Amino acid sequence: MGKIKAVFFDIDGTLVSFKTHKVPQATIEALEFLRENGVKLFISSGRQFGLINNLGNLQFDGYVTINGAITLVNGEMIDSNPIPHNDINKIIEYMESGYRFPCVFVLKDRIAINYSNDDVEEIKRLINFPNIPVDDLRSLKDENVYQMISFFKEDKESEIISQIPNCTTARWSPIFADIIAKGTSKVTGIEKICEHFGISQDETMAFGDGGNDIEMLQWAKIGIAMGNAEDKVKSVADYVTTSVDEEGIKNAINHFFK
Repeated sequence: MGKIKAVFFDIDGTLVSFKTHKVPQATIEALEFLRENGVKLFISSGRQFGLINNLGNLQFDGYVTINGAITLVNGEMIDSNPIPHNDINKIIEYMESGYRFPCVFVLKDRIAINYSNDDVEEIKRLINFPNIPVDDLRSLKDENVYQMISFFKEDKESEIISQIPNCTTARWSPIFADIIAKGTSKVTGIEKICEHFGISQDETMAFGDGGNDIEMLQWAKIGIAMGNAEDKVKSVADYVTTSVDEEGIKNAINHFFK
């Protein structure tokens, strides 16, 4: 194996346990080992930066947030990909015309939802997500919206995505889909970070567990799926480790680095 210089981590279900909502101590120790050995550490998450509330005191060299819609280094945006305003208008019109579903608009520094239901509350509980302010989404249509967290089932996805041709979906739960601008993914953010730091694709490793991690695991030189990952994620990984609650990251780091 060539020298790995950068490791990208998903958060929920990868770094952070769904059971404890914390980073396991074994994972903290593994990250410390990597940093001591000169490896740069990065986040690659569906979360907005301001909603990364579960990493304790861990420090990272950069952040791919909102599934690649905003990429940050030292607090500065090095890449951003908002959803085209026409598609925002289309999804609002679609929801107003009959098929209504809870939808969270994710802006750079704030979020808002049209209404909540049991599915929304279940996901909030699963990832220890804070309360989301309720607002009229039409009042935000002229803002830069980077993601629409949309609570519809998979059987409605093709119909809904047909209304917004400049968008694509990333999904890690059957309950909801993350809608982002077409051409945007965790990989686009990772490529910007690698370009910024002068790191090649062959020097990267990535950890993930959800459907929105598949492209990232395929792109990285070494893509590692957590033991708690969905089967379709495991199927594309170079290596499957144990679950987040069974020292998965530490075990994989020991396997590849020691």
